[in-house]
Amino acid sequence: MKKVIIIGGVAGGASAAARIRRLDEQAEIVMFEKGPHVSFSNCSLPFYLSGVVADSKKLLMMTPESFEAKHNIDARVNSKVIAINRTDKIVTVKNVITGEQSAESYDKLVLSPGASPIVPNLPGSDLPHVFTVRNVVDIERLQKAVVEEDVQNIAVIGGGFIGVEVAENLRLAGRSVSLVEFAPQILTPFDDDMVQILHKEMVDHGVELIVGDGLAKITPSTITLNSGKEVAAEIVVLAIGVRPETSLAAEAGLELGETGAIKVNQNYQTNDPDIYAVGDAIEVYHRLMNKPTRLALAGPAQRQARAVADHMFGMTVTNKGVIGSSSIQVFDYAAAATGLNERTAKQIGLQVDAVYIIAPDKVGLMPSSNPLHFKLIYEVPTGRIIGAQAIGKGNADKRIDVIATLITMNGTIEDLKELELSYSPMFSTAKDVVNIAALVATNLMAGRFKQVRVSEVRGLVEEEAYIVDVRDVNEFAQGALKGAVNIPLSELRARMDEIPTDVSVYVHCRSSQRSYNAVMALNNSGYTNVTNISGSFLGISLYEYYQDQAKNREPIVTNYNFK
Repeated sequence: MKKVIIIGGVAGGASAAARIRRLDEQAEIVMFEKGPHVSFSNCSLPFYLSGVVADSKKLLMMTPESFEAKHNIDARVNSKVIAINRTDKIVTVKNVITGEQSAESYDKLVLSPGASPIVPNLPGSDLPHVFTVRNVVDIERLQKAVVEEDVQNIAVIGGGFIGVEVAENLRLAGRSVSLVEFAPQILTPFDDDMVQILHKEMVDHGVELIVGDGLAKITPSTITLNSGKEVAAEIVVLAIGVRPETSLAAEAGLELGETGAIKVNQNYQTNDPDIYAVGDAIEVYHRLMNKPTRLALAGPAQRQARAVADHMFGMTVTNKGVIGSSSIQVFDYAAAATGLNERTAKQIGLQVDAVYIIAPDKVGLMPSSNPLHFKLIYEVPTGRIIGAQAIGKGNADKRIDVIATLITMNGTIEDLKELELSYSPMFSTAKDVVNIAALVATNLMAGRFKQVRVSEVRGLVEEEAYIVDVRDVNEFAQGALKGAVNIPLSELRARMDEIPTDVSVYVHCRSSQRSYNAVMALNNSGYTNVTNISGSFLGISLYEYYQDQAKNREPIVTNYNFK
């Protein structure tokens, strides 16, 4: 009979334990968790702050009693493994309540210690009103402090997924929230031209969003930023990031990788073949970047856990690496991303191009139809799909899941162009936004037309470039780019002689569909100097709005239009 010790529960450890039991009814399985809860919904923690999850007990997925009753797994909480004796195959366990120590033997050992929140060494970071969010105990403590002390001003430090979700849920609970991010933007999986939509959404819902500025000091009632700005804060939540828990592994002589996480092979074995490791503590292989990385997500951790159990019992394991797929709800918007964003792809030296389109998420006649902002990144000249981002009030995650599948299968923009997807007016359009993006990408790669990005438009306006707005007259009157010339698409052919041939001409509409038709009509009429503005006026408005407010700069539009 095989005895397996698992260190750490939650997504990795608990999943490994359950899979091992399904493969071997006679195996002795012991799982040690240093905290009081062996299995909980880590990703759902922030939603307790707003009442979306009404009872913190609902965050608990399994208890030691249910593990024993349902799976015959010995799950021991408040039990911290403090040493691994690899020679004798024994772990030393400390009861964190009584301090008592005991020894437990193993045949196979699985490490799933997770990661710990980063707490910067700054003045005031150890004050009692400073919190982190990593487990159920953390979120209960934070909620108790907010409610019992009726705290109104809260500062969240860090604009990653946890930071944004904590800020959002505290705001939904009626608190005044400031979100501070050292980088120029929140949510780094998204490119600059896409994330501005989420910046605007945070601001529109009353979050004081501060980017490009870091935390310098915490006092009992304020925080001070690197810029010298002071922000009222009776509670501070640190969501700066996490670092892998590797001390136990390192002390046992297990090898760490170049990222500082535990190094594993394709079967998730450490340099000791009887010790496996999974989850936030390990280094994984990024199949697009072709190098090791860290990925603190529940889905990959669960797949790793299953692979460990399978390999332990002689089953073939396929390790294709990771691509990094994620999604998040930011107030009324769903946002999702997969693969590499354009910024990262270029940083690592890939030759890529991208399309940014805005299309209805379902047929426009449907009352719940809304614009879906979609960006597709692909390799040049192969057309291999590298990544995608989607943001909208509809099913952004559905579109990104399609792209994630294609990336995994080494799909190209030609594959995506021909991809047959389900259609109903209530769910999508006959030609879905992902198909449209592929059509635009194939046209660009074939040189059928040229484009510029929304991020380049300010420079064009300031240089007084010749910009043609092909929206209708009433749309133009409601808001337009400064200096733009209005020639509606319906009048374009009759007024072509107004468009110069000796200077560069840039064309836009609301979402780039009409402007694309205008560009093609001009190209096919002998013009060689015409470029489409990707994202058009809706994209420009969303891209410029937050930055104009944050930087207190002169808008390049007469009136923003977000519809």
